[in-house]
Amino acid sequence: MQGTSARPTGITILAVLAAIFGVLGLLGSLAVVGLGGLGFGLVGATNAGIFFTLFGLAGLVLSIVELAFAYGAWTLKPWAWQLGLYASGANAALAVLNLVLGWSTISSVVISVAIAGVIIYYLMTPDVKRAFGKA
Repeated sequence: MQGTSARPTGITILAVLAAIFGVLGLLGSLAVVGLGGLGFGLVGATNAGIFFTLFGLAGLVLSIVELAFAYGAWTLKPWAWQLGLYASGANAALAVLNLVLGWSTISSVVISVAIAGVIIYYLMTPDVKRAFGKA
């Protein structure tokens, strides 16, 4: 492990949650990609099929990033700190995009953006940065 001390409890919690959400995101993204494939097969639904496929692939990439962050946070890899910041920012942006597309409510977006903000704030604290080997 990096740093001079054991992994902080907050990082352990983030790693476990990222792993859970990464796995669930993989399953959900694969389902959305499958719906996109089904849309390709339906007459007149080609645009919807393309849209679902692209959105599902974006979710798939974000889920893989979450799983990579989970591993990196669990093992305190220095690259995981920055990946956690990027993943949180991407999750907040995705929540806003869901609102714009009409797939989400304002309350769920506020909660998602607030959670991302708390994670970013936590990752920026000196003790957490030090645990990841950041000055």
